[in-house]
Amino acid sequence: MLLLLISCANKQTSKSSENKTRKDTITTEIQIKEPIIVGADRISEYISLIKNKNIAIVANQTSVINVLKRIRVDNSTMESGITQYHLVDYLNANYNIKVQKVFSPEHGFRGKADAGEKVSDSKDLKTGLPIVSLHGKNKKPTQEQLKGLDAVVFDIQDVGVRFYTYISTLSYVMEACAEAKIPLIVLDRPNPNGHYVDGPTLEIEHKSFLGMHPVPLVYGMTIGEYAQMINGENWLKNNLKCDLTVIKLKNYTHNSEVHLAIRPSPNLPNDTSINLYPSLGFFEGTTINAGRGTEFQFQRYGAPFFPSDDFSYTPNPNFGSKYPKHKGETCNGVDLRSVKKISTVNLKWLIDAYQKTPKEEKFFGKTFTIHAGTKKLQQQIEQGLSAKKIHTSWQKDIKNFKKIRQKYLIYE
Repeated sequence: MLLLLISCANKQTSKSSENKTRKDTITTEIQIKEPIIVGADRISEYISLIKNKNIAIVANQTSVINVLKRIRVDNSTMESGITQYHLVDYLNANYNIKVQKVFSPEHGFRGKADAGEKVSDSKDLKTGLPIVSLHGKNKKPTQEQLKGLDAVVFDIQDVGVRFYTYISTLSYVMEACAEAKIPLIVLDRPNPNGHYVDGPTLEIEHKSFLGMHPVPLVYGMTIGEYAQMINGENWLKNNLKCDLTVIKLKNYTHNSEVHLAIRPSPNLPNDTSINLYPSLGFFEGTTINAGRGTEFQFQRYGAPFFPSDDFSYTPNPNFGSKYPKHKGETCNGVDLRSVKKISTVNLKWLIDAYQKTPKEEKFFGKTFTIHAGTKKLQQQIEQGLSAKKIHTSWQKDIKNFKKIRQKYLIYE
């Protein structure tokens, strides 16, 4: 952070005035926030690790670098601006890096597939590189797919929520690299939900691709910090250790204001949806629509069987949601677009929806437990416990996790 000091004082114009009591000098500090610099932008920190080597990149539409371009306007002036390039394109074009293939996570390399939709292997039209999907049956790179590689680079924007599957992809990639004895380079990115830790902690018997490790729903770590925790806590199969390098962020703390210019997945279109996602993501395991099929995903919830109210909407197929819940039906619901930024998992909305659902409608679906990471949450809601009491029941596990988390934090 830059500090600009401005000093202000009256000039004295005569000897007599010099003898007068002079006014105190006023010093004002103006704090200028320096922008967060992502790991991918710090090319000088990792170029020596990949130059003249055969590499693969785990990437999606968020894997961009920001390049400062200076343009001459006339003979005497220059203008500067930031131009974004995809990491794969930029390394290919400017550093002659031997990118052999791209591994793509859920939603695909260009980030257009629905949540949970199977993504097939393909070829990138721009570079001609083979794209190997890590979503579907093949969630972990095979040893054959890693054959001939000298290193793997991981660069994906996460949102810091356990059931957001990019950290599961990270874990599988680390395990595959450890088995193949190939180093992994994680280009770190900020966590827009990194300012708090909250939610139920996953019970290992409910481990799935929606949650592989015993962490709270919101874990308050960047993807680089999380990778260090995977290694340090021996969460890889057979206690394997990945040869891991994290390229750190600059000018970032866990309390930094993080704005994501590129949506990290089709149904997280803005900062509000990302902030509300940990709380509204529970609806994925219920019969309630959480805004999919509208332009305000994870900023509202509703259902046709809710009591009629002032707010209603109709989900229809759109970008990122081919088959939204209650397609074409008018859903009475709750609009959350004006909610201020929250720093907790808010259960009031989930409980409200449960109470509004008629008994003949089945509220909880098959995936609710794996989204929650525990059976207890459904049981607590069915028993009528308040949001406050449920939240209190999480605290012992959160306290224990924070002790583990502390060992792997890179940033304040």
